[in-house]
Amino acid sequence: MPSHRQLKLGAFMRPVSIHTGAWRYPGAFADANFNFAHLKRFAQTLERAKFDAFFMADHLAVLNMPIEALKRSHTVTSFEPFTLLSALSQATEHIGLVATASTTFDEPFHIARRFASLDHLSNGRAGWNVVTTSNPDAALNFGLEDHMEHDERYARAREFHDVVTGLWDSWADDAFIRDAASGLYFDPDRLHTLNHKGKYLSVRGPLHIARPVQGWPVIAQAGASEPGKQLAAETAELIFAAHGTLAEGRSFYADVKGRLAALGRERDHVKILPAAFVVVGDTVEEARAIRARLDSLVHYESAIASLSVWLGVDASKFDPDKPLPPVPETNASKSSQQRVVALAEREGFSVRQLAQRLGGYGGLAFVGTAQTIADEMQEWLESDGSDGFMIMFPWLPGGLDAFVEKVVPELQRRGIFRREYEGRTLRENLGLPRPANRFFAA
Repeated sequence: MPSHRQLKLGAFMRPVSIHTGAWRYPGAFADANFNFAHLKRFAQTLERAKFDAFFMADHLAVLNMPIEALKRSHTVTSFEPFTLLSALSQATEHIGLVATASTTFDEPFHIARRFASLDHLSNGRAGWNVVTTSNPDAALNFGLEDHMEHDERYARAREFHDVVTGLWDSWADDAFIRDAASGLYFDPDRLHTLNHKGKYLSVRGPLHIARPVQGWPVIAQAGASEPGKQLAAETAELIFAAHGTLAEGRSFYADVKGRLAALGRERDHVKILPAAFVVVGDTVEEARAIRARLDSLVHYESAIASLSVWLGVDASKFDPDKPLPPVPETNASKSSQQRVVALAEREGFSVRQLAQRLGGYGGLAFVGTAQTIADEMQEWLESDGSDGFMIMFPWLPGGLDAFVEKVVPELQRRGIFRREYEGRTLRENLGLPRPANRFFAA
């Protein structure tokens, strides 16, 4: 019997594959992260598969890692999100276009203006991924020597959200009369000047763009800390999460959804989509072989540096072709260390294999056939582990094509994923309400 609930699927597309060996995989487009023709093809493929959103993460600095590791990474270059998504908005009709924009290193007027523009250009498909920016190197690109303290960043982000959404509400939906006979272009009584003065921000307004098609672009957020989860519960409509197991996913889901009632929000008005790295094969063994080959393409120098971070010890001293030796406890995260040790034991990995797995991608992964992957996704959906997933492809275009051609039809056959889009806007497809204008009655 079809499930009454439907999966929501986003595609994590910056970088086009999170796996650091992806660009080296046979048949991969090595320049896919910075090639518009390829990115246009990917977006159109995702739209044919009825994906909800093309999700663009962003970085405001070259990732803070040693140059020996960085020089092997395909993530060092990418398009500026708004430029790319504006172009993709003209090459697609239904898929949502979600971009990251920082509340720490940008101004609310800029953010409000850009997302309002994207929402109009796309006819209502924009989404803003609200981030506070954790990379300390970003501060150096904005004239700052020190990074803003963690909780302070989230306090600023909360005020920032209120200012941006207030600016989006500058105009009533019916403000623009455009009456040629009388010469009246807009009704001045349907224009609101924000005049915000807060602890962190002072913004007069109004925004000189009509209210976005969706009222507000969809608000996405990815915080996992206590302040991050509270910000998400208060403001987010789409939560990009990161969990290693279904148990972790169910705990996070219950935590965040449980906060909503006290905030006067409906549970179904917040969609939680954990990141899921998906490798598809015609057999489980074939999928595992693809994953193993992909992991083998992660350069050992980069991989061992990642393993050292996970373990909190210098793993370069270990014999790469022997099992992981006993690891002393350190001040590093004990839970991270324990997960790595458990993974090595469960898979029978050598140090090299373990390092390459973590150096490639160490998060939640579904590796198998269309049927086994659909089984896992359905279990997450029906046991309140998620409302869907933010899919990460192992390499492009092959990994994307395999998911679209094999997994999507299986999800549709089970009745847990759409065959056609429900509407024209991102909000309509996600089942989210259009927010009322806080300053004007409809």
